[in-house]
Amino acid sequence: MVVQKAYDWTLWIIPKVEKFRKSYRFSIGQSLVTASLELLMNLVDATYQVRNAGALAAAVREVNRVRYLVRLAKDLEAINLDAYEFASKALDEIGRMTGGWLKSTRQKNERQE
Repeated sequence: MVVQKAYDWTLWIIPKVEKFRKSYRFSIGQSLVTASLELLMNLVDATYQVRNAGALAAAVREVNRVRYLVRLAKDLEAINLDAYEFASKALDEIGRMTGGWLKSTRQKNERQE
């Protein structure tokens, strides 16, 4: 389930951010944690809503924000290449699952109208 993947992602990224250099921890790091938590909360919200396209669209936006923040962290050497590779794969999977869920929700909503 994508909510569990997002939970695992958030659980993984928070300790990583705590190890960022002080100059990045409170800017990029805090943005990364906030966006990851927002992603998780949007997916949790979508799980418990009948009309969940809005929460899913917000989750897709958050996945993309997190991707760019992780890329920036890698380019600034706040995370190493192994961590970046892991993060990229995890975010790709979360993004594909969320996008698929959004697509199926929109198709379902179109059939009901």
